Amino acid sequence: MFTGIIETTGTVDSLRSTAAGARLVIDAPHLAGTPALGASLCINGVCQSVAAEAIPRLEFDVVPETLRRTTIGRLRRGDVVNLEQALRPSDRLDGHIVQGHVDGIARIVRIDTGAEHLVTLELQEPALAQYLIPKGSIAVDGISLTLASISDRQFSVALIPTTLERTTLGQRRPGDAVNIETDILARTVVSLLQRLDPQRPRPITPEFLQKHGFA
Repeated sequence: MFTGIIETTGTVDSLRSTAAGARLVIDAPHLAGTPALGASLCINGVCQSVAAEAIPRLEFDVVPETLRRTTIGRLRRGDVVNLEQALRPSDRLDGHIVQGHVDGIARIVRIDTGAEHLVTLELQEPALAQYLIPKGSIAVDGISLTLASISDRQFSVALIPTTLERTTLGQRRPGDAVNIETDILARTVVSLLQRLDPQRPRPITPEFLQKHGFA
């Protein structure tokens, strides 16, 4: 379990194919402490378990499902990635509840840098749009952000200077692909509503949720 508050960034040393998927090696010299073998680390929003450690180098086994569903398989040597260690029960929940279970990929459509730094993205899987809630939370490459606006399968997030400086989003450009994890609370509500009336499937829209007191 994570919060979407990025602890530091690391650099990809290598990503090589294996019989079980891929082996990812990351240099993380600024990561606090020494993650134990088997410890969870969120890499660009993807929860991975430490398979080998020789600080500052960490290694991870990436399964085929992760390679299919996320951008991990597109990483190249020298790429910078966002890192967050698992949440302790005593820690503050400064962002929102992030599982590290990526729902899909979005592409950056536009970046506006006027009065605020606004990034507009488009979901590659239209079905994920039903989990976008006005002013709700979303994790973009593991970063906890607030939805500023929603239009069909496009949405916008406003980035503060700290996010631009401390995460990879400051280097992203239109066309780049990012990992998306929708809010677990929104997904739970939508799932419950759909199960309550399985004979009458209908889209779960922000208006529907507001009408029934969920938003």
